[in-house]
Amino acid sequence: MIRTFLAVDLSDVLRGSLAAIQQDLQKRVGPDLPKTVRLSWVPPASMHLTLKFFGMMDEDLVDPLRAALQPLVNGHFPVSVPLERLAAFPRIEQPRVLWIGPPPQWEQAQDAKRLAILHRIIEEACESLGFPAEARPFSPHLTLARIRQGERQVGSVLARYGAMERPLTLSLLIASIALMKSEPARSGSVYTRLWKIGSPVT
Repeated sequence: MIRTFLAVDLSDVLRGSLAAIQQDLQKRVGPDLPKTVRLSWVPPASMHLTLKFFGMMDEDLVDPLRAALQPLVNGHFPVSVPLERLAAFPRIEQPRVLWIGPPPQWEQAQDAKRLAILHRIIEEACESLGFPAEARPFSPHLTLARIRQGERQVGSVLARYGAMERPLTLSLLIASIALMKSEPARSGSVYTRLWKIGSPVT
């Protein structure tokens, strides 16, 4: 059994831009955060747009999953997702996750509809192999940081400096999907690509 998920890989250029955003946020809010706050920044090298999380998977399903998906998804690339909004889950006043993603109005765009179709195709193919469908609607976003303790303090500092209100003009091009294996390590999870469908990310 292996721990796996389906994801979209990021280009090196986008990873560099995300690292710069993280550094800017750290400079703005870091000095004013109490020492009791536990906040961890996601290493840009580990960032992916997760399309479906499987958890533990039988290794015998790795190749059948690729065979099921490949003829269905290839005609749905590329899709462009604007990364123009900094936000938080569940809310900015008491955040547990800081993320970057598209603005709300993007949901009406053609690319948003194409991504929704792609995601539905993926869910249906996975369900045919026995993986349960995700009940929640798909929300494309990249996690920048996780707050383990001190959510209210983080929210207060973010609001004080307007740290989440900076204008952004980044975008994520979805030209392929990959099955990733996740293994725990002292420095965080280690990801290994098992296969990829689509075009290379540049």
